[in-house]
Amino acid sequence: MPVGRSVTLRQTVAYAVREAAAGSGEIHFVAPVAWHDIGDVGAEVREETEQLLERVAVWADEDADADDPLDVETAMVGTDEYLFGPDDYARILADYADDHGIDRIVVDPEYSPGGNVPILQPMEIALAEAGYAVEEAPVGRTTRRGRLLRRGGLLQFATLFGVSFLFYQLLAGFSGTQFDVVTGVASATLVAAMLHRITFSDRLRLRTLVPQLVRLVIYAPYLFYEIIKSNLLVSYVILHPGLPIEPRMTELECALWGGMPVTALANSITLTPGTLTVRAHGRELVVHSLIPAAREGLFDGGLERGVRFVFYGRRALAIANPRERGDCRVVDSGGEEE
Repeated sequence: MPVGRSVTLRQTVAYAVREAAAGSGEIHFVAPVAWHDIGDVGAEVREETEQLLERVAVWADEDADADDPLDVETAMVGTDEYLFGPDDYARILADYADDHGIDRIVVDPEYSPGGNVPILQPMEIALAEAGYAVEEAPVGRTTRRGRLLRRGGLLQFATLFGVSFLFYQLLAGFSGTQFDVVTGVASATLVAAMLHRITFSDRLRLRTLVPQLVRLVIYAPYLFYEIIKSNLLVSYVILHPGLPIEPRMTELECALWGGMPVTALANSITLTPGTLTVRAHGRELVVHSLIPAAREGLFDGGLERGVRFVFYGRRALAIANPRERGDCRVVDSGGEEE
C-alpha cells in the first residue's frame, strides 16, 4: 500500500489490514518520496516520512486480530530518484512489488504524493497495465469545498471575453476572416458566460484594471527580451561541446500577494527558457533551473519586479531582490541550502 498524508489514510490502513488478514497475512506500507523533495532525501524529510510509516505500522497493529497477528513491513522508496510523473511512481512501486513477490496493491483514494498534481488515476492505470491487481480502498472521503462561485459582474465577463477572444485569434493567426471572428466571438462568449464567476479570485475594478492592462503592455516587451536572452543562453549551452548544464531545484518566496500576481510570475518564469515553475503554494514557488545564469537571473528578481510593476504600480519597483531579502535558496542533492 503506497503511503502519504491524506484525510483518508487511517481508514485505508484499516481496510488494507482487513484484506491482508483475510489473505496472505502480510502487508507492506511503502512511502514514495514526493517529487518536490528531489534527490537524496534531507534529514527533515526522512524523519517526517519515517514517523508517518511508524504511525501507519502502529495503526496496523491496532487493527490486526490479536490472535492472528500480521507481518507488517514498512519502506521508503524513491529517495535517490527524480520522481515527477505517475509513471515514475508506478515504476518504483512495481520494482518494490517485484522484489517482495507482491501482486496486489491497495491505494488510498486521496493519495497524492505530488501535492496538487493529480497523479493517482494515471498511476493506477500504469500499475494495472504492468499486471498488478490495483484497488482503491472503499473508504469515505471528507468533502472539503471552498467557495467556488464568486460575485460576477459585467467587468469580469468582459475581461474574460476579451482574453478568450484574443487567444482564439492568436491560435487562428489573426487572419481576420469572417469565420474566425464569428467562431471566436461564439467561443469567447461561451467561456465568459460559464467561467466569469470562478476565474478571478478577487472582484475586478475598472479603476485598477485599466492601469494594470496598460502596465501589462509595457511589461510584455521586457518579458519578450528576457525570453530571447534566455533562449540564446540555453542555445549556447546546448551547442557547447561540454554541455555545461547545472540543473538545480530552487525555492523562491515572492513579494506578491493574490492568485493573479503569483500566477503571472510563475508563468513568466516558465516562459523563460532555462527555468520551470513546478510548484506554487501561496507565495512560495519551487522552480527548476537548468543553468547557473538562469538561476542568477531568477534571484536577481527582474521578473518579480516586472510583475509587481504590473499589479502594484511604479512605486512597487523599489524593492530588494529575493537574494537580498533572503527569500531564495538553491536545494542541492541533499535537500540543504548551498
